[in-house]
Amino acid sequence: MIRFAVVGTNWITEELIHAGRESKDFRLTGVYSRTAERARQFADKFDIQHIYTDLEAMAQSGEFDAVYIASPNSFHAEQAIALMKGGKHVLCEKPIASNTRELSAMIEAAKENKVLLMEALKSTLLPNFKAIRDNLHKIGPVRRYFGSYCQYSSRYDAYKQGTVLNAFNPVFSNGSMMDLGVYCVHPAVQLFGKPDAVKAGGMLLESGVDGEGSVLLKYGEMDAVIMHSKITHSYQSSEIQGENGTMVIDKISQPEKVEIRYRDGSVEDLTQPQIARNMYYEVQEFIDLIRDGKTESAVNSHEVSLTAMEIMDEARRQIGLVFPADKQTSV
Repeated sequence: MIRFAVVGTNWITEELIHAGRESKDFRLTGVYSRTAERARQFADKFDIQHIYTDLEAMAQSGEFDAVYIASPNSFHAEQAIALMKGGKHVLCEKPIASNTRELSAMIEAAKENKVLLMEALKSTLLPNFKAIRDNLHKIGPVRRYFGSYCQYSSRYDAYKQGTVLNAFNPVFSNGSMMDLGVYCVHPAVQLFGKPDAVKAGGMLLESGVDGEGSVLLKYGEMDAVIMHSKITHSYQSSEIQGENGTMVIDKISQPEKVEIRYRDGSVEDLTQPQIARNMYYEVQEFIDLIRDGKTESAVNSHEVSLTAMEIMDEARRQIGLVFPADKQTSV
């Protein structure tokens, strides 16, 4: 049994808890919030025994082994490092940090304290993503990866009315690339590695974050095309195009249907059954790694997270998107 605490009391934390309880090895014992009132409300809702409002005290607590961090992006590094210094394993919501500098410091802290650090990107741990990886050879030489995640945000309506919520606030290292584009970048890195070149475009909102954008990654004899947006909606599937056929992926953020459409007109369905609460797979991966004494996932590895973050840093640099976190010299 791995005892978990959570940092953050939003809807994604609730999803993680429900998914975690699908595992016999998950036990929830603690919650952190900046206010005791909010921590107590959340604790009562999920029958959590221990509440914390002081991060340093939480890090020294002996009541949990691992922590899931789902606070705003700009808080991830500071909170993760403090908790890892206390010997806690950290599962940190995507994007794992604001930038490469923060992520490098997090990885260093994980190594120094001999604890597990993993980015909580669920999509690459799903059975259907494994099906993509295992069957990629069937489509022949890959010439293009196309990843699209464009989802109109309900918070954009508030933004247009003058209310800047967290999703569109650069103070929290947010925006389209960090929130949605990350789901397209990670599969490209997982499947094809570090690109030779990055070319990016996008639209900056007056608040200082990107509303939408596109990224072109160059890989030798193929390229990866990424589209992301929080201010428009797309119904386009993602694809991996090979000389012998094209792999069609319904949702790059959580693949639920995967098939190969061959040039001869035949179709092979690769879709695998998945648990409805699909955050289960990242929780179980994390638990299995702890039980096996591992300090890094072979799938959502430190190298993959670093490469993805380097791509996003460069894309942001090219469109002039700077977060307050980028101006800091230390975590």
